[in-house]
Amino acid sequence: MQPWPATPVPDLPGSGHRLQLFDTATGEVRPTAASGTARMYVCGITPYDATHLGHAATNVTFDLIHRVWRDAGRDVHYVQNVTDVDDPLLERATRDGEDWRELADRETELFREDMTALAVLPPRGFVGAVESIPVIARMVRRLRDLGAAYDVDGDTYFSVHSDPQFGGVGHLDDATMVELSRERGGDPDRPGKKHPLDCLLWQAARPGEPSWQPRDQGETSNDLPPGRPGWHVECAAIALDRLGDSFDLQGGGRDLVFPHHEMSASEAQVLTGGTPFARHYVHAAMVGLDGAKMSKSDGNLVFVSALRGEGHDPMALRLALLAHHYRRDWSWTNDDLTSGVERLRTWRTAVARRSGPPADDVLAGVRRCLADDLDAPAALAVVDRWAATDGADETAPDVVRQVVDALLGVRL
Repeated sequence: MQPWPATPVPDLPGSGHRLQLFDTATGEVRPTAASGTARMYVCGITPYDATHLGHAATNVTFDLIHRVWRDAGRDVHYVQNVTDVDDPLLERATRDGEDWRELADRETELFREDMTALAVLPPRGFVGAVESIPVIARMVRRLRDLGAAYDVDGDTYFSVHSDPQFGGVGHLDDATMVELSRERGGDPDRPGKKHPLDCLLWQAARPGEPSWQPRDQGETSNDLPPGRPGWHVECAAIALDRLGDSFDLQGGGRDLVFPHHEMSASEAQVLTGGTPFARHYVHAAMVGLDGAKMSKSDGNLVFVSALRGEGHDPMALRLALLAHHYRRDWSWTNDDLTSGVERLRTWRTAVARRSGPPADDVLAGVRRCLADDLDAPAALAVVDRWAATDGADETAPDVVRQVVDALLGVRL
């Protein structure tokens, strides 16, 4: 699967600060990626109803991380998946009388277009679940061989307590995890499971649903029935295959803490003998609409493509998203877009001047704010102050333009 085109990033003088981020697993703001290649895995879309503002806010969050790491001299190996076969996708295709593959392809392409418009830097690996089925099947077999998986009526389940570290991402009690599993696509009440929290690794083929017949590396046997992978093992397998046994950062929306990130971490840790799956877990907050929860089931999603279709500048939309700290829930209103449009106009007017106040403080201030747990609202305020001040430095407008482009991803 091909990612979207890369956007050139201006080189800035000097080097940025080491990024500190809140880690869900420890409950603390901690330094990330000290040196060398910074490796990040972000859980991507299930390609239907793309790209809504929740998707956009999450991807802009991890784009900032990508940019701050680059500015600090890190090579970034970023991988994002696409869950291009899963129950919600199949249900939507059935509802609309559409081939599930065509739906997935169309929505994935729309997502690429939206990410390009929002100037989100592409991942090095943009990986679909379907193309990864051989890798996923190998992981399921290995978990079976380790005694960490078992069968229920032909389906294969992961025994979560085969990982002594299970629960170490979200630190939730069993009752809460069972309820969240029930709400978020799990099946804690299925008869035959050893524990309500055990999660699906491989679902045997169902009539009318897509399935694959996985074979081992030698193409000589088939110890899994025709079927398709569960959600959590998909990301565990792709991350291990592309990034290695342990990597710097696992990311996604906050609704992925449980069950998705908890389960995928445990599956991987059993496979690697207890090696921590990720050294940092970072989660973006939820975005509502006019004070209500924004959700697919409620049908109150706001789409990036629709806003673009109405003629709104994607850079104004990006500024509207950046005005909210990534860890704080917020609700989209028309005022957010109005503020983004006004800020973009002000900044563009300021960098179009023949001169301005010296830009050294802008570079230092934006770097400092972003390195401090991605304080994007404070970084915007740094640029606002510069834009509101007159000065005689003829080089300053171009420097600010490059700073805003490189670090905030806003093209002026």
